[in-house]
Amino acid sequence: MNFGGSIPSVGATQIPDGAYLLDVREQDEWDAGHAPEAVHIPMSALNERAAEIPQDRDIYVVCRVGGRSAQVTVALNNAGWTALNVDGGMLAWASANLPIESTTTQADPYIA
Repeated sequence: MNFGGSIPSVGATQIPDGAYLLDVREQDEWDAGHAPEAVHIPMSALNERAAEIPQDRDIYVVCRVGGRSAQVTVALNNAGWTALNVDGGMLAWASANLPIESTTTQADPYIA
């Protein structure tokens, strides 16, 4: 999906400590591995749960590779939030050796 390069974005290693990291992947992806401090609101539930997302701070949006999070970043920015897409998603996060928590014991097909 091409957004014309107008999506604000950051690399996984550029997310500041204590940032609000919004993971928009589905439950099975989240269970397989996620950033320890991330907040999980699947893209499919965003409309119903948008009120949970703070509007007084930057929102860093992540998915597996960056496509869904780019869509959510655009939607949030259009609705009044300040959101940034995490380039490369959780694949980039894992490649940067950043911490990952998992609620399963299976190999992680969503990050590896």
